[in-house]
Amino acid sequence: MYRLIIKIFMKKKLNLKKKLEENNLGWRFLVGFVFLIALAIFLHFKEFRVDVLDLHTKAPKYVVSQIDFNYPDDEKTILLKQKRLSDLGEIFKIDTNQIKQIRLNFEKFIINNGTWKNFENISYEKINDLTDQFENILIRSRFVDSSTMRKMKLLKINVKNFISLDTSLEEDNFSLPNGYFLIFSKRFSNLTNDKSQEVINYIVDFFKSYDFQLKKDVLTHDKLRRVVETYIPQKYSKISAGEQIIAKGEKVNAKHMTMLSSMKKAIDKKRNLFEPLTILGNIVISFILVILSILYFNLENPALIRSLRKLSLVITILILTLIFAKTIEISLLKSTSFVIEAVRYPIIVPFATILFCVLFNSRISLYFSTFLSIVLGITLAVDTPSFLVINLVTSLVVIITSRFLRKRTEVFIVCLKCMLVVIPLILASSFVHNRLFSVVVVTNIISAFLLLFIIGVLVVGLLPPLEAFFDVLTDITLMEYMDPNNELLRRMTLEVPGSYQHSLVLGNLSESAALKIGANGLFCRVATLYHDIGKLNNPNYFIENQNSGINIHQLLTPVESASVIISHITDGEMLARKYRLPNPIIDIIKEHHGTTLVYYFFSKQVNLQGDIKKVNEEKFRYPGPKPSSKESAIIMISDSVEAASRSLVEMNEKNLTQLVEKIVKQKADDGQFDDCSLTFEEIKTVKESLVNTLMLTRHVRIKYPEAVSVVS
Repeated sequence: MYRLIIKIFMKKKLNLKKKLEENNLGWRFLVGFVFLIALAIFLHFKEFRVDVLDLHTKAPKYVVSQIDFNYPDDEKTILLKQKRLSDLGEIFKIDTNQIKQIRLNFEKFIINNGTWKNFENISYEKINDLTDQFENILIRSRFVDSSTMRKMKLLKINVKNFISLDTSLEEDNFSLPNGYFLIFSKRFSNLTNDKSQEVINYIVDFFKSYDFQLKKDVLTHDKLRRVVETYIPQKYSKISAGEQIIAKGEKVNAKHMTMLSSMKKAIDKKRNLFEPLTILGNIVISFILVILSILYFNLENPALIRSLRKLSLVITILILTLIFAKTIEISLLKSTSFVIEAVRYPIIVPFATILFCVLFNSRISLYFSTFLSIVLGITLAVDTPSFLVINLVTSLVVIITSRFLRKRTEVFIVCLKCMLVVIPLILASSFVHNRLFSVVVVTNIISAFLLLFIIGVLVVGLLPPLEAFFDVLTDITLMEYMDPNNELLRRMTLEVPGSYQHSLVLGNLSESAALKIGANGLFCRVATLYHDIGKLNNPNYFIENQNSGINIHQLLTPVESASVIISHITDGEMLARKYRLPNPIIDIIKEHHGTTLVYYFFSKQVNLQGDIKKVNEEKFRYPGPKPSSKESAIIMISDSVEAASRSLVEMNEKNLTQLVEKIVKQKADDGQFDDCSLTFEEIKTVKESLVNTLMLTRHVRIKYPEAVSVVS
């Protein structure tokens, strides 16, 4: 099951990668639309910063209202509650012990006197049952004054067991007037049938003969107060925009905290997040920003707009940055700590700047650093001027210092260099506000360090998956592939040492030429190390690896020899995929001979046949494809020139120039440069670089005279 899931995932990933290489206009439009929506959502859900203060601390500054709002005024609410509860009278009840004692007296009375026998069709058990009911009525009854009863009815509180007394209920332990037994009798009758009325009257008359004492029911009174409190509405007070909420140095209390919280809610409500016009406005702003970016890159870097893979990578980095920014913002705004609240200009943009520098180039990085700084600065709840300055400056530091990143750990060094610039910026901001030093300065320095460290961790963690998924070969990855301990390179040094030495020389030639025309020299150096790995399958068929002096091709026909030579391309591709080399390096393996002829064996076959028309040229051509990039074309030229230069009898600039000119002309006439973007001017520069580099690497040494023996 696990293998099946992995297989399905890899298949989906491969299909998606193929889609990325198609550069379909519809897919590019879809990717752009996704970013448009993501940017609109980011702009739409804009947060507002409200000052957060710690309770019982002194306010470090004046805080004024940003908007008209109402806040729950607990002081007014408490006063209203006190007023409403002040006229809530006491609640009384009959002494439960007294009721139970009278109940026992009644039971003894009817037993001793046999009174119950006087009632027709009424059993003793029935009388007991009725007496229990009346006892419960007395126990549950509560007595309040008429004012309290009216208030309870007004609030629709259940008054089923409450009885209003006309007398003033101010003292404890006073007698219940006999007149109220009429109420008990009516309630008692409602619970029974008419046949029992004679018994009911008898029971009521017996209990009425006693003097019942009323006592205060504190528990029920407290419950009633709590119920009444729930019906008392919360009182609100109004604060106008610009009105002071708290003065500088004033001690922060619960009221201040409530006011700040209410202001935040009022601001959130005013945002009109679900109003159609608000949504439309943010979509229009996002549309304008996206269109301007497309127009800019259509002029400056059209390849970026036309490549679905590159465009998708750009959008991925931008969306990741927006998510990172929103996460930081929410973390700061949701915190109730004053220390976190002091972080007014978090460092965010360098996250995207480093990724763009490593995965693309400094020009693209500079544009998007500026783009993100502006978008984040006007959207996030931050101190906008300081945020713009600190993020733009740190982004410039990243662009300057990230050009030569060769190891993943160097990302943290770049972040440390940013920190060295951030500290004086934070101090300068403090000086501008006429503060030499404060807790806020320390807080911002610490937060800057933590954010830059988080950025370093995120970048190092995200680079490998981004490189793998979007087939981007960064300088960092290239340096890892130059490691001599790489299994393929170790095999090259042991099994095909001649080819490996050829690759090293070719790396110097192609790197130098690439740098002259602004191509990727490091990629040329690394790719050449692997361009001939296919020779590992048949090392002895290649002359540079024939140490025994025996040329195995003497035993083969020209067609067979050409087939073996050509096979190092397909063999190399198979090995590269087996060892999971990046696709750009695999492209070099396939393209470094293009569709050229294996000319030596082709000529040999022509001589054997006696007529060129009798020779099938396709059997002597490499499978290709032709070079598709400047780096691939440079490696093709350098490969041919390096091999041919070994056959020169005399190594001088004139001979080398003629050789290079001849080789380049042959390949140009054969159409090998048709699919790459090399210009005539760049080809000229490449030729000059190859001649100069070869002259330096293969200079003629001084011939020392033989030693002369001296005879004394």
